[in-house]
Amino acid sequence: MARKRQEPTQGPDGQLSERAQHLMKALVERYIRDGEPVGSRNLARDSALDLSPATIRNIMADLEELGMVRSPHTSAGRVPTAKGYRLFVDALLTVKPLSASEMFKLQNHMRDEGMDSQALVESTSKMLSSFTHMAGLVTVPKSNRSAWRHIEFLPLSDRRVLAILVMNEQEVQNRIIQLDRDYSQAELIEAANYLNSEFSGRDVSSIREHILREMGRAREHMNQQMSSAIQLAEKMVKSPVDRESGYVLAGETNLMEFAELSNVDKLRQLFEAFNTKRDLLHLLDQCVSADGVQIFIGEESGYEPLDDMSLVSAPYSVNDDQVGVLAVIGPSRMAYERVIPIVDVTSKLLTAALNPKKS
Repeated sequence: MARKRQEPTQGPDGQLSERAQHLMKALVERYIRDGEPVGSRNLARDSALDLSPATIRNIMADLEELGMVRSPHTSAGRVPTAKGYRLFVDALLTVKPLSASEMFKLQNHMRDEGMDSQALVESTSKMLSSFTHMAGLVTVPKSNRSAWRHIEFLPLSDRRVLAILVMNEQEVQNRIIQLDRDYSQAELIEAANYLNSEFSGRDVSSIREHILREMGRAREHMNQQMSSAIQLAEKMVKSPVDRESGYVLAGETNLMEFAELSNVDKLRQLFEAFNTKRDLLHLLDQCVSADGVQIFIGEESGYEPLDDMSLVSAPYSVNDDQVGVLAVIGPSRMAYERVIPIVDVTSKLLTAALNPKKS
């Protein structure tokens, strides 16, 4: 039997009617809050619309036909789809500004001026996880934005050397590198002098390419000083974190607390995706080149492990160049009105922390 409707749920222009939008907003908000399918009775109460349960059921049926909601299993209630969440985020969501206390906590967390960029990235990912109780992710600044200024090598025990690298006039990176043989103090000084004269002022990506070219040449044509210096530099540019394309992730185990993500196979697939990185980094690269907050909901990411999840991201900059992105990854029923301003504000704070104060 055909259903009777007094007003179409969707107009000729594809726009949902006002009452359909109102019910959709109420449904998404309740599902985000409770995580349970939403029935007509609860919708009638939450929406405060003067509509009969039958009218609400008809509108829900229309929304299901439009792909905005679905009925899980045999439940009488409905849950939003990725398309429904997209409508909610784009047209129905009211983003709430952070409270004064939340702003203070975020600002205070980024106030340690002694941290280098790597420490700031690690700290920021943990902070995003702590504030949202989901997974916080921050890509490391792209190294081709970093200029090599000066390097020194200090001998340690057991064929280890402490490399001290100054980048961008302000950032100091200390790394312990393991070598294949013992180097004398004189050899280390000669190597540092050669590298400083050859590479000072150049960006790291061009240095990496130069080193690879030099290593590809016949080693017998290099003098001993140059050979030693190139070997030391090759070890130096192999950072423990892949600064070309890596990221720092914190709080991924928080995702186990959400019922819809508690399936063991689903979690295993997600954690494997975090470890593999390649496809996730391709998605994040799209966010680096975009302005402002970007939101990928469910299948929109084009990345199967995130089909039941959402990613809210924003880029951060160094010297007006967008060099990385930070993001929160969580279930699609995340509290967008809270996560969006946290991501937005944190990206601005990280940008400020990474840029020197102008006098």
